[in-house]
Order: sequence, then structure tokens, then C-alpha cells
Amino acid sequence: MHVLRRRGTRGSGVAVMLAASLGLTACGGGTAQDRGATPVLGGTLRFAVHAEPSNLDPHASPSDVTGLLTRPVLDSLVAMDGAGRIRPWLAESWKVSADHRTYTFTLRDGVRFSDGTPFDAAAVKANLDHVVDPRTKSALAAGLIPSYRETEVVDARTARVELSRPHSPLLSALSTPYLGMQSPAALKKGPEFLARQIVGSGPFVMESFVPRQGAVYHRNPNYAWPPQGAAHTGAARLERLQIRTIPEDSVRVGALTSGQVDAIGGVPPVNVEQLRAGSGLKVDSRQAPGGTYNYYPNTASGPFTDVRVRQAFGSGIDFATIVEKLYFGVYEPSSSPVAPGTAGYAPDIGDLRRYDPQAAAALLDQAGWTGRDPQGYRTKDGRRLTIRWMFVKSIAREQRDVLAEQVQAAARKLGFEVRFLDVTLSTYAGVAARGDYDLADFSWQRVDADALRDLFHSANVPAADGAGSNAARYSDPQVDAWLDRTLRTEDPAERAELYADVQRKVIQDAAVFPVYSPAYVLAVGERARDIGWEQQAYPSFYGAWVRER
Repeated sequence: MHVLRRRGTRGSGVAVMLAASLGLTACGGGTAQDRGATPVLGGTLRFAVHAEPSNLDPHASPSDVTGLLTRPVLDSLVAMDGAGRIRPWLAESWKVSADHRTYTFTLRDGVRFSDGTPFDAAAVKANLDHVVDPRTKSALAAGLIPSYRETEVVDARTARVELSRPHSPLLSALSTPYLGMQSPAALKKGPEFLARQIVGSGPFVMESFVPRQGAVYHRNPNYAWPPQGAAHTGAARLERLQIRTIPEDSVRVGALTSGQVDAIGGVPPVNVEQLRAGSGLKVDSRQAPGGTYNYYPNTASGPFTDVRVRQAFGSGIDFATIVEKLYFGVYEPSSSPVAPGTAGYAPDIGDLRRYDPQAAAALLDQAGWTGRDPQGYRTKDGRRLTIRWMFVKSIAREQRDVLAEQVQAAARKLGFEVRFLDVTLSTYAGVAARGDYDLADFSWQRVDADALRDLFHSANVPAADGAGSNAARYSDPQVDAWLDRTLRTEDPAERAELYADVQRKVIQDAAVFPVYSPAYVLAVGERARDIGWEQQAYPSFYGAWVRER
């Protein structure tokens, strides 16, 4: 399954599970290639990606590539640096009320959108109101601010954001392009316009977006408000930026090696060593923060209601070796449901989950699955130990279909029959909402460990109306309490410890089987310089430049 996006307005959760992963800050993450040369102004950088969104509006679209394509155009109220700290951007400063329900932002003066519209408190209100407007049909952004109530325009430079209940991840959410600031004049043009054209205050202006071809940008000559800590100030170094859509891996790689493009994203692991060996080519990668690519057992019905069966599945399959061999070391095996680069990751979690097929066999014996049928599968009371996997092969990326087949074979050695359900894009939502499955799979990228709330809070168990992303259908009062407490504290250390408690508990309960940490793999030719990294692990072009031959 592709990257899932966060639960948003009521009714979006299961549908969001089908959002394909197609595809922060200018001050975070470093650069993809620092070659010691002095940056120069001008020129065109040609970049190629493997997919494109059906909708460019990040307030509506949940796809990764929407963030990549719109970040050159969009600034945010705040930025997150490489250490996970929140920095000023369009907001110079902010204050949080004692009850954590009111955030008062003081805005930078003199900022304008590329269409001439001034950026002010009314623009902040227009954007946040647009995100939660049901007509926007937000599949991600609205879920990042679930307790948003209203924005009060105190004066032109002061915006007061009111929440219905505390939500400490608000600032992290505001740092993402999905809550980026668009021109209010553009927002008024409606969804059809926004699906193909984004107007922001960022370092680039989008000239055009053509489906199945890509997007073209030119430098915003008036840009003078990068986030605090940016590597440089003022306008972007590039005169123009072209982002082409080349879905076929071999064609995209060939475009780089032949010099048709200067850099590519989504490099297949099988091509990494080939590109590293190429003259003048460089390969770099960043792990995506938030949820790793995980398997989620249905803890509410079927064989996985027994924790011993879940623990046997998790410890009896050598996930790490399967991942290492399939992905040539490009993607790292994961031991936690969130990636190591995520603020709130628990580094000691690996000790709780080890490959031990003998212990797995003993657990299955204890659970009563002691018989064997003629095919070698374990049985209990005449029933075969069968796991029904809700896997949508038609949209599997990163060879996840091959990975699934290898896990299926490994499970058979333990005595599990793993069957792939005949699920399509059109039927997935109904199966998920009904809980008519034993295993689900997806990744869930976020800027911090609040991804754990989406994945394991009982309030997020998928409901009949489609809302909810807790595919494990996991319900634990202590986990709920820990996650609820994270919303009420602004202390990063306290939040991190609460998130660590959640990670340890769900691993001990085998409510998740971590598989690998998704990474964005970037290959760069000789001509491109200083392509940076957004905090959400995709390329940033504000500081990039090109060396003309």
C-alpha cells in the first residue's frame, strides 16, 4: 500500500489510505551535494520525478509529490530545522496561551504573494479556513489541525488562531507545505484553478503545470523572507526550475546519465550502485520522518486477536534480512513504527523485537495451533491458520509486492497461510471500514511522532463512515492516555518520553510489524549543485544552482 495520510475531516480516513505516494524547510536537512564551489546566479535546473498529483492544491491533496511541487512556491508560518526545532518564517514570533488553545502569531512585514496580494493576518485566516472548509475536500491538511476553530484578525500583522482543544503538534503541522500560505486571491478562484496553479510568496513562481509533463517555475525576484537559519537570504539562485514527470524508472535513470536532466528523485535501489559508479554522479538519500512502512495485524477479529499469534508472526519472520537483500541496503529495516529521524523516536526500541523462529513456534503451540494439515499449515480445531492480507498490488511501489511474496513464503515455514485478498482501489475502503481483513500495510509520513496517534489511538479505529487510520484496530486505555497527554504539553522532552512509551507498548503487544524506513533517494549530475532537503525528506531548490559547462 502507498503512503497513508492523516485522518482529516470526518469520513476521509479510509479513503485517505488509498492516496498514492507520488513523489522542511529551507533551513533544515543540509544539501544533497556540497562540492566546494562558489554559488552562481542564473541558469535552469532540470529535475525529474516518478509521479505527479491529480491535484496541485496541498490543502486538498495528500500526495508527497504535491508537497514537492508546491514547496518552491509556498512559504509557511513557521519552519522546522534539521534538529526538529521550530523556527520563525512568515511568522516572526508567536505566543501560546496557558490553556494551549490559543496561538497568537506576529507576522513579518512587507511580504507579498507573487500576484501582488499582501500577506497579512487576513491571508492566514483565509488559508486555514480554506483547509477546513468541507468544499476543499481535504485529504490531509485538515487532519493536521483537527481542533482548529477559527482565526481572529487582530490587526494586519497579528493573527490569533483558536483551537477547540489543545493540540501541541500544531506548530510542526504549520511547518509543512500542506498548510502553506496561498494567495487569498487565488483561493477565491476555486478548486479547478487550484488543481493546476498555485500562487504563493515563495522563492519561485509557478509558470505552468501540464499533466504527464511536469511543472515550470521562474525565480521570484522580490523574495526576501526565507526562514530563520536559511543558508542564504534574498532571491533563489536559479533563474528557472523545471520538474519533469518521468514515471518509468529506467527512462528516468537514462535521462540523468545521458544529461537530459540534472537530477532525479525516486531512484530505484537496484540502480543506486550503478549511479554511484557513474562519472560525475552523486547519490544521496534521506529517511522520511513519521511512520515507517509497517504491517498492521487486525487485533479486533480473526487469528491476530491472540497476542501470542501476533508475537509469533512478528518474531518468526526475518524481516530485516528480507529487506536488506531486496533493497540492497538502500532502505533500512525498521524496529519501531516511526522512523529514526522522527522527533520522538525511541532509540532503544530495537531490543524489544528480535528474530526467533523457535520462540515463535512455541508461542503458536501455546495458542493452540498445534496441528498440521497435509500442506504443512498449522491448524486448531480443524481450522487452518489463515491470514487474509488486504494488499492492493496495482499500486504497490518500491517492490512491495515482491516483499509481500517473500514474507508470505517465510510465514508458510512457520505454519501460516497468508492469502492476498482480491482488493482493488474501488473496494479497499469498504473492506477496511468493515474490518474484514487480518493484515494491512502502509507507510504514514509525518514530521513528528504524532503519527502514532493516527496509527494507534482507539478514536482512530476505522468506522463505518470511513474515518480512521488505526488499521490494527488497536485499543489500549494506557496508550490512549499517553497520546492524549502529548496534546497538552509543550515540553518536547515530556512529549518524546510519552511517544517512546507508546512505541514500546505497541511493539510489546505486537500491534504492528515494522518493516522498513522509506527514504527519498536522489541522484545528481555534475551540473547541479546544492539541492537541499526538506524536513519531510524530499528535495529543496531554494539554495540550488547550476554550473554551466
